[in-house]
Amino acid sequence: MSDKKIYIFDTTLRDGEQVPGCKLNTKEKLELAALLEELGVDIIEAGFPISSPGDFESVHEISKMIKHASVCGLTRSVNKDIEVAAAALKPAKHPRIHTGIGSSDIHIINKFNTTRENILERAASATKFARNLVGDVEFFCEDAGRANLEFLARLVETVIAAGATVVNIPDTTGYCLPSQYGAIISYLMNNVPNIDKAILSCHCHNDLGLATANSIEGVIRGARQIECTINGLGERAGNTSLEEVAMILKQHHADLGLHTSIKSKMLNPISHKVSEIMRMPVQPNKAIVGANAFSHSSGIHQDGFLKNAITYEIIDPHDVGADTSKIVLTARSGRSALAFRLHNLGFKFTRNDIDVLYDHFLKVADEKKEVMDDDLIMLANAFESEVTPQ
Repeated sequence: MSDKKIYIFDTTLRDGEQVPGCKLNTKEKLELAALLEELGVDIIEAGFPISSPGDFESVHEISKMIKHASVCGLTRSVNKDIEVAAAALKPAKHPRIHTGIGSSDIHIINKFNTTRENILERAASATKFARNLVGDVEFFCEDAGRANLEFLARLVETVIAAGATVVNIPDTTGYCLPSQYGAIISYLMNNVPNIDKAILSCHCHNDLGLATANSIEGVIRGARQIECTINGLGERAGNTSLEEVAMILKQHHADLGLHTSIKSKMLNPISHKVSEIMRMPVQPNKAIVGANAFSHSSGIHQDGFLKNAITYEIIDPHDVGADTSKIVLTARSGRSALAFRLHNLGFKFTRNDIDVLYDHFLKVADEKKEVMDDDLIMLANAFESEVTPQ
């Protein structure tokens, strides 16, 4: 199987910032942009330049700073938007304009009050205009997840002919099942005559919790770019999570032959930094970067894990920059986990000792959600006092 690169397009600074309360200033955007480049992101969508003077400044300053990644500015299919984006991106070593328009009849009729033919004309015109200003133009077919496939194929063909180097196929409302989204990518790969002249990109939203699954299905079917955010931040229920797709492709490299340039050991640190700067906590059970991602509290799981970590972990926590796996003691924990934690605290108990201690431990565990080190020390000291001759 051939080894194929999947380009990671990070939109934390644009789509991720659209979460209420997550607005970033230029200094914060610059700090995160530097980390994203270090992480190995291929394209950084730095903002929507025409939307505000602050966003223009952020895109402009990021363009000055970034050395290797492409820097991207979002626009509508409006010449003024495109001109402003080009001006903001002027210092960039690798500038990209990301323009587009609605592709579903729902958008064409209700949002634009126009016709499919008019959409094709506007799309071609915007793409040509942008391509005259920068060499790298991405076109987004908004709401492609609900678009008519024949029309979507015509739209993709039209913008590639007009100069688009990347065509974004967004599941804007997070509507698609993975099989449906994959079928859209397959249809385009097989029915757009000039598809070899551009890269298809997956931009999936998480309204039904399927953003990551849809993006992975998209690249399996031939797309070569995934648009995502750190921690899955984004409009409404969020976007595809960068850390999830990066680790899925890493873990399944032998199966899929696909890879990214992401430095996985930075995933946990950058997740924490984004959470801190954007004031958006990461849910504890979040895949890869959640506080509980490498925690074990069930006695059956703990016993298996302590015998061999691969029984219940498919990722070494160090591979994603996490400190270590955790054995969490609760009323569901078993003797092996209790013995392990006590040993780590410096106590040397026999198996018989642990059997006795375990009954005392369960009484404490029934009263608390989690038994902490201080509780264990008290239990152990009390037990030693009982068994030590006076």
